[in-house]
Amino acid sequence: MKPLRIRIVGGSLAGLFAGILLARDGHDVKIYERSSSGFAGRGAGLVPQREVFQMLREIGVEHLATFGVVSHDRIWFERSGAIAQRAHMPQTQISWDLLYSTVAERLDPGTYVLGKPVVAVREEAGYSLLEFADGTVESADLVIGADGVGSTVRSAINSDTDSKYVGYVAWRGLIPEDELPRQAKALVGNFAFYTVPGNHALGYLVPGPTGDISDGNRRYNWVWYRFVDATEIPALFTGASGKEYQYSLPRGELSNEGRARLRADADHFLPEPFALAVAAEPTPSVQAIFDYECEHMVGRATALIGDAAFVARPHTAMGVAKAAADVMALRNQLRQYSDLYQALKDYESERIEIGKSTVAYGRQLGASAL
Repeated sequence: MKPLRIRIVGGSLAGLFAGILLARDGHDVKIYERSSSGFAGRGAGLVPQREVFQMLREIGVEHLATFGVVSHDRIWFERSGAIAQRAHMPQTQISWDLLYSTVAERLDPGTYVLGKPVVAVREEAGYSLLEFADGTVESADLVIGADGVGSTVRSAINSDTDSKYVGYVAWRGLIPEDELPRQAKALVGNFAFYTVPGNHALGYLVPGPTGDISDGNRRYNWVWYRFVDATEIPALFTGASGKEYQYSLPRGELSNEGRARLRADADHFLPEPFALAVAAEPTPSVQAIFDYECEHMVGRATALIGDAAFVARPHTAMGVAKAAADVMALRNQLRQYSDLYQALKDYESERIEIGKSTVAYGRQLGASAL
């Protein structure tokens, strides 16, 4: 296919992957991210799948796979803190923030535009038009929606655009390994779980901020899923600064009162090792869990990738892998055809059923976890 003018909405990993691969194929690429600071430091742990390793090879950062922490056993706690079950299941965990920063460095200068919110996308006369919050408009041969759970690009090709809240949230923490209390050391080196109706906690080690995987210099990543009624979400996602968030409350925005309440709840509901890990996190974050399935992944000059197309619950550990697979499939179809619409339709045919099955799998895991 001849070089296209491609504009990508959303600058998390899906957008970065697409920007790098498509620019290398000679397309004129820009990525527009609404945040003025990007995503450095926002992520936590990541359990990489085959598609992630393939993407790392594609963009020349396969060395990141060596910056992983191996958990040798999976363990399940009883409420008392005793280990009820142990299974030898080696698994590697990597650091989301290290992956993001390393991948971002592979972009050509000027490709990644921060602080440029896109408020609407529409198809017109064989092109896609992007409307920005500052009132400007830009046309493109192809707009790729990589803008996640609250995608703006979806509305260009779908009538149903709202991600559906599923009734529970994920509290998250990421703390230096050496700040875990001695009584929580059973967590170290294992992929740990605690699961009872209404409460599901898990945790594992990930590399330090610069990829350090030596003992004592790693970080402990914990997640605690809990039911929260939809009516309580607006208050939960109002930050200490007074800012209201729609999908999550970022690190640093939980009030002292909210943090104290979270600690008290952890003491009441969780085994001691997990409760201590929760208490050791000074700035926990919380995200609402959503489902979303698009009816269409493409239009004539628009395509969706990653969570813009399908939001699967994080229990699947497939979010980044799904995005990587979408990007590689789209790139391959654009290489194969001279006609853009045919390339987009074949991309959709290849990926839409996979997206639907991933969402269904996430629902199944969510039902069994909580």
